[in-house]
Amino acid sequence: MKPNFSIEGKVAIITGASKGIGYGLAKAIAESGAKVALTARDSNDLTQLVSDIRAEGGIASAYSLDVRDIGAIRDVFQQIVTDFGHMDILVNNAGLGEGMLAEDVTEQYWDDMLDVNLKGVFFCCQAAGRYMLEQGNGKIVNISSQVSIVGIPEGVAYCASKGGVNQLTKVLALEWSSRGVNINAVGPTFIHTPGTAERLEIPEFKANVLSRIPIGRIGTIEDVAGAVIYLASPASDLVTGTLLVVDGGWTAQ
Repeated sequence: MKPNFSIEGKVAIITGASKGIGYGLAKAIAESGAKVALTARDSNDLTQLVSDIRAEGGIASAYSLDVRDIGAIRDVFQQIVTDFGHMDILVNNAGLGEGMLAEDVTEQYWDDMLDVNLKGVFFCCQAAGRYMLEQGNGKIVNISSQVSIVGIPEGVAYCASKGGVNQLTKVLALEWSSRGVNINAVGPTFIHTPGTAERLEIPEFKANVLSRIPIGRIGTIEDVAGAVIYLASPASDLVTGTLLVVDGGWTAQ
């Protein structure tokens, strides 16, 4: 019997979809046949993405959402359910990633990083989870990072936030999996996006990154999309509470 990787007709919410990995994930998930509800702080930033998806025959809508606003999460998710009739998949991609030396970290920087990367992820899980638990099924995929299990310089707040994502993923899986909701995380390495291009175009920086990746190349959005779609599909029905690291072997060392 062949594994079922289909997400055709499913309703998928993708947070932080206006750029980088989120933009690519949204397109890949839509191309796989899901109806996509896309969120960003400013829904106008999603105009081109929605247009591109619709031009290819997909179904997409855009919503303004700042994941630091807990009330807004509940309101927007309720609106998505009203508009689409249900929700099947949540991909928690909204996040911040700016680095800073530990001795320079301010309270505001720390709070901003954890408010988006950890607090926002949890309350999006909670809001989606309530609907999914009621309907008795659903898939939640949290975008974590390889640095949730290994450290990097200038990453104290980022690494802490992503480590927290791994732990909340495990606990939610323990509480919700027996009720039909699977929760997993994906941990990418450095991925080619417009946001990472500036650093990856520095020869010394790129060489350092490649020296740590046994496969010998930088990741692509397609690499991450493959992992996310697997975890969102019936093929992963026995997988929950896990971190799928997409890092070319970095963390195997």
